[in-house]
Amino acid sequence: MEIGFIGLGRMGFPMARRLIEAGHQLTVYDTRREAIDGLKARGAAPAASPRDVADRVETVMASLPTPDIVLAVATGEDGVAQGRRVRRFVDLSTTGSRMATRIFQALAARNIVQVDSPVSGGVSGAERGTLAVMVSGPRQEFDLLAPALSVLGKPFFIGEKPGAGQTMKLANNFLSATAMVATSEAMVMGVKAGLDPSVMIDVINSGSGRNTATESKFPKSVLPGTFDFGFAAGLMYKDLRLCLEEAEALGVPMWVASAVKQMFQLANTQLGPDKDITAVIQCFEQWAGVEVRAREQGNT
Repeated sequence: MEIGFIGLGRMGFPMARRLIEAGHQLTVYDTRREAIDGLKARGAAPAASPRDVADRVETVMASLPTPDIVLAVATGEDGVAQGRRVRRFVDLSTTGSRMATRIFQALAARNIVQVDSPVSGGVSGAERGTLAVMVSGPRQEFDLLAPALSVLGKPFFIGEKPGAGQTMKLANNFLSATAMVATSEAMVMGVKAGLDPSVMIDVINSGSGRNTATESKFPKSVLPGTFDFGFAAGLMYKDLRLCLEEAEALGVPMWVASAVKQMFQLANTQLGPDKDITAVIQCFEQWAGVEVRAREQGNT
């Protein structure tokens, strides 16, 4: 399949690479030349702009950091909507349902189908092809794209309503962020009381408290002190903000989400938005005066 791919960042690059390795013909664009060159060396054709990509292929995928950037790439002066050949825009980003609907309507006016396809699973999932791909759009478009999307992970058809995939993604990321914050609180409390954090994680993962943070983020990124799970705290804060905006528009109270958003807002202020989401525990550690790190073997 001929595919255009825009946005070759930490998530986009490995997704685009997997598509090339699966035999798809890619035309790629990013604002960073080194990212384009990295895929050019693997057989991708470089493009000069989003419009240039859309001039060459019928299917354009995008993996971009913020809703405003997605809007500009999709509908801007030199954007996908201006392309001569494009027929569908597959958005792998997280924008929220209202922005997705706005882009859907703008592209529909130019006979381009918006296929909302946000993903979950982090950089490791993008590299291994184990992402959850949450697709909303016309069913026939999902069926057409499923083989390519299956290279990225497991595609789920959420529905035909524009933005439905975004609602699903925001619900998922709210739960992921909550697990990280709640586990941070529990772990800091235990370490302050003298418990071994590695033993705590083993116990939790054998009991009813296990979650995505205890299963992967803490063993891989917090206990070793690497804080390198692969998703920025600033992006998680953005997703939580979008989730609460959507909940407010729907008239749904989300008190827990509000508290979790405040913690990530604090982490962004104190640590910086480029810090990994696992670094949010450092805010709790600083307050409590302890560090949740794996102890050296034999050290109690």
